[in-house]
Amino acid sequence: MSLASSPPLARQRPANLIPLLARFAPLIFLLLLMALFTFLAPRFLSSLNLFNILRQVSIFGIVAVGMTFVILTRGIDLSIGALIALAGLVAAVVTKGGIPGRLELTAGGAPFAWYWSALAAIVVGGVAGALQGVFVARLSVPAFVVTLGGMTIFRGLALIIGNGGPISGFDESFGWWGRGMVGAVPVPVIVFLVVVVIAGFVLHSTRYGRSVYAIGSNPEAARLCGLNVNRTLISVYALTGLCAGLGGFLLASRLNSAEAVAGNQYELNVIAAVVIGGTSLYGGTGSIAGTVIGTLLIGVLLNGLVILNVSPYVQQLLIGAIIVGAVTFDIFIKKYKR
Repeated sequence: MSLASSPPLARQRPANLIPLLARFAPLIFLLLLMALFTFLAPRFLSSLNLFNILRQVSIFGIVAVGMTFVILTRGIDLSIGALIALAGLVAAVVTKGGIPGRLELTAGGAPFAWYWSALAAIVVGGVAGALQGVFVARLSVPAFVVTLGGMTIFRGLALIIGNGGPISGFDESFGWWGRGMVGAVPVPVIVFLVVVVIAGFVLHSTRYGRSVYAIGSNPEAARLCGLNVNRTLISVYALTGLCAGLGGFLLASRLNSAEAVAGNQYELNVIAAVVIGGTSLYGGTGSIAGTVIGTLLIGVLLNGLVILNVSPYVQQLLIGAIIVGAVTFDIFIKKYKR
């Protein structure tokens, strides 16, 4: 090989860093952010604070795992915050044995009332998500419109169930799921990790997961290859609903209260975590591991800003800016690959 060929090769090397940066940028950003907050507030890196971050992100992280499936298929779900509130109130009603003067249930006060309340919340979330999926897949209504309407409907149902007020005062078995500990690890964190492992296996090691990627990459090509696109689309919205139902149960357990305003703006953090983690809004690209990193990044950012006494209004501004930056970076990477 002649020396004349060396300069072009040398010029190619920096360009090759772009795909590498695209792959590891969320992790690099997370580590840099942790280093910055540790420098500005040394107590940030204490074990107590780190477990506090994990507890804080576990609930919206569970929903973000479900949202990953939806966004991989080029969809979006804006209703998850309202669905969390609805599922939490359903769980509260079941574990309390109904609503005084309006509804009486036999499950309330039973030894495993928490089980029936959790099951009710998850089922309600799954059914609500599946119904939205039917409108998106079968009737071809844009996901943005369907889930925006769902957000209003679910919040309205939550207001009706709670009669505009909270339901609180649950037994210890119910509260353990949101506030309990297994050793030094909060229970919601363990639930989050279990959901991550299961979802990671399904998405990356099963035919169903490959179908999700295929539909997100090219829906028409996936249909021509024999994939049942409509059924898969309905299933990903149902899956997100199941995760929102579980999140609603855990949130009500953690707060020892369920009310219609719960889960407010959770959709912002959930979508931010998924997009920042590398899942493309154009579908077909992303991973559960990336979503976990994005979830941790949002948690670290919010926790660090609270420790530094930054205004909550500024916190929302920063999250919005990060979402725009992540999408812009995604567009840049796609143009580079082309």
